[in-house]
Amino acid sequence: MTPLVSLTMFGWIPVVLFLFSRYPARRAVIIAFVGAWCFLPNASFKFVSGIPEYTKMSATCLGVLLGMVIFDSERLSRLEFASADAPMLLWLASPFLSSVSNGLGAYDGVSAVFRQFVTWGLPYFIGRLYLTDLAAMTDLAMGFFLGGLAYVPLCLLEIRISPQLHRMLYGFYAHPDFAQNIRMGGYRPMVFMEHGLMVGMWMAGAALVGGWCLASGQLKQLFGGRALPMVGIVFVTTVLVKSMGALGLALLGLGMLYATKWAKSKVFVMVLVLLPLMYIATRSTGVFSGRSVVDAIAAVQPDRAASLQFRLDNENILLEKARERMLLGWGGWGRARVYNDLGEDISVTDGLWIIVFGNHGLFGLLALSGVMLLPPALLLRRYPPARWSDPDVAPSAALAVLLTLYMTDCLLNAMVNPMFVLVAGGMTSAALAQAENRATSPLPAGAAEVATTGGRRVRTRIL
Repeated sequence: MTPLVSLTMFGWIPVVLFLFSRYPARRAVIIAFVGAWCFLPNASFKFVSGIPEYTKMSATCLGVLLGMVIFDSERLSRLEFASADAPMLLWLASPFLSSVSNGLGAYDGVSAVFRQFVTWGLPYFIGRLYLTDLAAMTDLAMGFFLGGLAYVPLCLLEIRISPQLHRMLYGFYAHPDFAQNIRMGGYRPMVFMEHGLMVGMWMAGAALVGGWCLASGQLKQLFGGRALPMVGIVFVTTVLVKSMGALGLALLGLGMLYATKWAKSKVFVMVLVLLPLMYIATRSTGVFSGRSVVDAIAAVQPDRAASLQFRLDNENILLEKARERMLLGWGGWGRARVYNDLGEDISVTDGLWIIVFGNHGLFGLLALSGVMLLPPALLLRRYPPARWSDPDVAPSAALAVLLTLYMTDCLLNAMVNPMFVLVAGGMTSAALAQAENRATSPLPAGAAEVATTGGRRVRTRIL
């Protein structure tokens, strides 16, 4: 590691503390997460066995926790667990259950839970603590959009010169296979992320959020006449980064949002929520082979069809192995992978879902699906589709759709992005806060308060 890598990685915690001293806590959290994910090096430091590696996101989470202790000490006491947190708690428990059921021991299970908590639990619960209402979700949506906007010149530069910024600044390539950066006769930028696919999904998310907030009027309230060209340049850059899957997901999400606005119906967004669940159900049981999709893509882009077929072929052999321990999986240490008679690994794990299914079984897979898909469903329940184009609700609606699209992307890729976990935690809090507001709001005309239960009013209608 170069001195600059060590300086930025270990100096990030003081930077986060400075943000807490300079800005309101909520805004400091958003700036810290977006800044770390977009600009810190893809480096990791291993200190002690059993302790998670020190990465840019673990540094951010540690900085936020220290900032909370020093500048916002009462915040932690405000966290109240709810039934909506059950998927995350089950997801955190799944590595322990997998380790114990495979005879790997309690120590291995506890270490795996700790790693899971740092990667998934900390961003989720930070979101639960700091992103607690629609205004907070609007700030986070703007963080996504501005993060994408900040990446525009960097992406355009790397499209021209090839992905070199990480090497030029930090001294090494973030991804060892440079060939994966070559697409359609040009280059796919990586900037300061681990892979070009991560950049593609980041830019697609920024385009989706910016496009919907522009249509709702939210973006014009913030940026005036600059809003349209800002969104336009993000969309153009999203096309130029050559991640067609991410671009397709962004267009699908925007289409579903416009359809929801037009029809004032939940059905379109519910399709997005159910899509990854349907894929998982049909692939894990062997009902869907994916051949029809490959044939459709082959008619347009034969090379992309070959890539998809390669992924599906590897999924098939991994599924066969995963079904041997379907409930709790094989645990860690590569036990879910497929080996030949010589002990050589012959499997390639691309999708996050197949990795989770192999390691933690149906238990872990359903828990992870709940983490990412329950918050959009809760928001849909609390806010009717007719309000999703309102300026105050639109940013949260865009993030809800983005979460479902990220889970769909995880069917083919394993690009773990704690920013989406932060969104899931914040959206859960915002949805629960709306339910609380409804329970404690003044009684409407024609209603009477007849009892209290657990501090909440129970209403009845007077005919």
